[in-house]
Amino acid sequence: MTRLYVLPLGSCYVDKGAVLTPGLDVGTWWTIPIVGYLIQSGERNILVDTGMPRRLIEDPEALFGGTEFGEVLKLRMKPKDYVVNRLAELGLAPPDIDTVVATHFHFDHAGNTGDFTGSRIVVQRDCYDDIMSNPGEYYPETYDIPGLTWEIVEGDTVIAPGVTVLKTSGHVPGHASVMVDLPNSGPIILGIDAIYTPDNVDRDNWDAYTDPDAARASAERLQAIAKESGAMLVYGHDPNQWEGLRKTPDYYD
Repeated sequence: MTRLYVLPLGSCYVDKGAVLTPGLDVGTWWTIPIVGYLIQSGERNILVDTGMPRRLIEDPEALFGGTEFGEVLKLRMKPKDYVVNRLAELGLAPPDIDTVVATHFHFDHAGNTGDFTGSRIVVQRDCYDDIMSNPGEYYPETYDIPGLTWEIVEGDTVIAPGVTVLKTSGHVPGHASVMVDLPNSGPIILGIDAIYTPDNVDRDNWDAYTDPDAARASAERLQAIAKESGAMLVYGHDPNQWEGLRKTPDYYD
């Protein structure tokens, strides 16, 4: 049995042209989803990303309040959006998660890594090297946690039956996407931040990415894999696609 649960982990109200597609649609505000995923493969529970830090429930301006970035991005997180509470809705707790796929270490994807010190933290080598060599670029609470068990992979890696971590650099070095093969729903590619929204592809805008050329190449690769396999490609922060996705407690199988 393989199942994929889509976990709503809050939202951000953003100036699209300042955050997602720089220079395009400046002043157009979107509410974008913050998302995690739970994959159940056999007896294994695999969590893909841990969402925004829990402290934002009480203080949504804790990270960016009063800064220039805070003017174009407003964070929204309710108690139910805390990843541990979402897992509890499915009868699970952090000790039940044997693997966390850390797609990258930005605050909205790795904010609660510290809740999973009993899990293996799967990360691409380039991503791990980047956080360790550029600590000032990341919040310590996303990675600088005593007792973490790192599982460092290089390139595309099968981590469980039907679950493959794909290397999709560009957003950051060693960014990861995940492909899940499901018996009934068919293959699904979790693009994460390899592609924020179809507008990145349709308008060839990668200016929000660390390496625009690598980001474009990764996006093209994901689209090719999706076309060849017939997979549904789930974008990282697209509000239009989000409306049609099944969210927990529903699932894809």
